[in-house]
Amino acid sequence: MKIIKKFNKSLIAGCVTVVLVVSGCNSHQGLQQQALPEIAPTFSKDILLKNHFAENFKIGTAISKAQVLNSADPELRLAAEHFNTFTPENSMKWESVNPLPNEYQFDVADALVNFAKNNNQQLVGHTLVWHSQTPDWVFEDDAGNPLNRAQLLKVMEIHIKTVAGRYAEQIFAWDVVNEALNEDGSLRESKWQQIIGDDFIEQAFIYAHQAAPNAKLYYNDYNMFKPEKRAGAIKLIKRLKQKGIQIDGVGMQAHYSLDYPDFNEVEDSIVAFAATGVDVMVTELDISVLPFPENLAEGADVSLDVALQQQYNPYTEGLPIEIEQQLASRYQNLFAIYKKHSESIGRVTFWGVSDKQTWRNGWPMKGRTDYPLLIDRDMKLKGFVNSL
Repeated sequence: MKIIKKFNKSLIAGCVTVVLVVSGCNSHQGLQQQALPEIAPTFSKDILLKNHFAENFKIGTAISKAQVLNSADPELRLAAEHFNTFTPENSMKWESVNPLPNEYQFDVADALVNFAKNNNQQLVGHTLVWHSQTPDWVFEDDAGNPLNRAQLLKVMEIHIKTVAGRYAEQIFAWDVVNEALNEDGSLRESKWQQIIGDDFIEQAFIYAHQAAPNAKLYYNDYNMFKPEKRAGAIKLIKRLKQKGIQIDGVGMQAHYSLDYPDFNEVEDSIVAFAATGVDVMVTELDISVLPFPENLAEGADVSLDVALQQQYNPYTEGLPIEIEQQLASRYQNLFAIYKKHSESIGRVTFWGVSDKQTWRNGWPMKGRTDYPLLIDRDMKLKGFVNSL
């Protein structure tokens, strides 16, 4: 999970930029900019997100380890009520489920599978092969020397067949490979690529199909709206298809802000990916309302943490109505695009349940107060949701 952002010169300049962008863009192929909505104090408790979008696509959220292991967690109960698909936030990533050689920790993953089953939800496994959150031992022998191609392929095969195979009839789909592309669409020089070669993605999809032949198999990445990265992903999809390797969909991570990205490019990517014959998933959706420091370069990693400064945390006492209106308008325009292309979009997944526990509160500095989701800190749907 990574974010590419444009950063404002200051809080004041940022707010000016937001107003200009929200009021002046996001009209595409006949899609008109919607007026800022009047914000209602609450949303009807009788209306659920999964029902609200039932005619369009599945609505999902990310579930954390702490949530799934605490059946009394109010956000877990809220997730079961509003969403019909789940993605594990971290508990199925390699370092969580397979931290040491020949050691697997399935307690949290099992709990997620059972929770999804008990609540009649689809569970998307996330993720089998990624350059991040993968232990060093995966790429080394007992003496700390790098593995060769054949050795690393065997490690990959064992992991995928053990994890995906365990849940072959219980997990609906897998993010098989995550974030393997650079911004220019070329392959990232990860240890997977350096040791195995460019075909490591093909091998991962082959092993995933063998382990879970009935599961949907996806490629997931961030900044997929960018033309260069879009082209690289399309090249990847076509290569897999030409070789007869199963790939069912592409996940477009969506960590956005009030003034970034240009939703015209988002729509262009949805259309382009759908044209390859795969399903399009919107993954990790949230829209931050906060300004960001100037010194954050493009491509800032989620591990980045800087000292909290008040100018980058302006809404600790609540969100001003004008900012909430900008957030509402931003979501309106985005969901208008999603609905327009709902025949191509199988799922829209938010990265978190409510503003109270969103990862945005802690990145790129701890202690911030953000409002990026559709459910507020009081665990109520925001008033503008009925306009989406």
